[in-house]
Amino acid sequence: PALRLGHRLALAWEVVTSSLLELWAHKLRSILTLTLLMLGVFALVVMSSVMNGIVDKISTGFAGMSWDGTLMIVPKAAETPEERSRFAMSPGLRYEDLPRVTVPHEKVQAFLPRAVHQTTVRIPGGTERTFVSGVSPEYLPVMNRKLASGRGLTEDDQRRRSAVAVVGANLANKLAGGADPVGMDILVEGQPFRVVGVLAPQMIFNEDIWLDANGLLVPLVTYMDRVDPEHVLTQVGVKLHRSADLKEVGAAMLGRVRQAHHGIEDVEVKDLEAEAAKGYQQFQEQMRGWRIVLSSLAGTVLLVGGVGVLSIMLISFSDRRYEIGLRKSLGATDRQILFQFLLEATVLAALGALAGTVAGTFLCGLLSVHFPFGLVVNALGLVIAWVTALGLSVAFGLYPALKASRLSPMEAMR
Repeated sequence: PALRLGHRLALAWEVVTSSLLELWAHKLRSILTLTLLMLGVFALVVMSSVMNGIVDKISTGFAGMSWDGTLMIVPKAAETPEERSRFAMSPGLRYEDLPRVTVPHEKVQAFLPRAVHQTTVRIPGGTERTFVSGVSPEYLPVMNRKLASGRGLTEDDQRRRSAVAVVGANLANKLAGGADPVGMDILVEGQPFRVVGVLAPQMIFNEDIWLDANGLLVPLVTYMDRVDPEHVLTQVGVKLHRSADLKEVGAAMLGRVRQAHHGIEDVEVKDLEAEAAKGYQQFQEQMRGWRIVLSSLAGTVLLVGGVGVLSIMLISFSDRRYEIGLRKSLGATDRQILFQFLLEATVLAALGALAGTVAGTFLCGLLSVHFPFGLVVNALGLVIAWVTALGLSVAFGLYPALKASRLSPMEAMR
């Protein structure tokens, strides 16, 4: 048994070395075939790794929105003439509603009123069209808005009606050309506001995050005094201690607003957690579609590479007919010839897969800095790429191998 095992290992080594010599003897033909296999494996490795990185990045962004257990009270659009006439009798969602709406509730963690106004602000380099948002001091920590520099809005700012502002990351780049704008004065509606903080960059998934990244956040009381004398509120966020109380607290908030508006229910309550779950589900469906498309493209490249393996093995069979006949006349069996050709096809595919793996790993390393948890080569994608490449090489190399194994020695050597 030991001799038989040694004989088989020696035969396998001879086949591998002869395969490498055959590839080296026909460099251009080999490079073209290896390139197709390499591109297929490279595409599968990079695609699966990048897709996983995107999923991690988007999942982190959804978690960072802090929408769990959050309700949003927003003005309701009139859908019928009766509603339009009834809503006209109500002043709408106003700053004056807050004393009644924000009465402490045992199941509410924080109330987050917000008012938004689009305006032109004057900066040292000219003017910029942007959005000014009036928010409460609790808004930044409760909604998980991180600071890159400076400080946030405080209760002291609210009490003193201070003309201070926290600017978004995108707007900060325009204000100071990449420098830190903390301490800079900007004019909003002709009135100076001092920049006291800059928000850290954040992935944009909804309108609120976009407004924060591209606008100014000022104390709500200051906003009402200096920016919007009509005291219109865009929304009132309600952050709960438990998500299970969403329905109960939502009904209570509607009752409070209805009471403040003399029985007119011209607002509605949105469950932001449900909205986030719906958005995340849509994202997953889109990712599944992209996976199918990109996997199909990578599979097509590998399939073309398999056809290249078939071509190179058929050419190799035609060029080596005399060698095959000579080996058979010296005692080589059909099984050994079949094994030789299949192993040559496998060596060819393995070299292409190895080159694709190295290239894909290198590219993933370069892209790693753009993902929150880095970009690790997906082990499952790597295994699928190798199995597909080797499987196709065996499948396409089987026909030349069978032709070679069934070749008559006398016919081959004639």
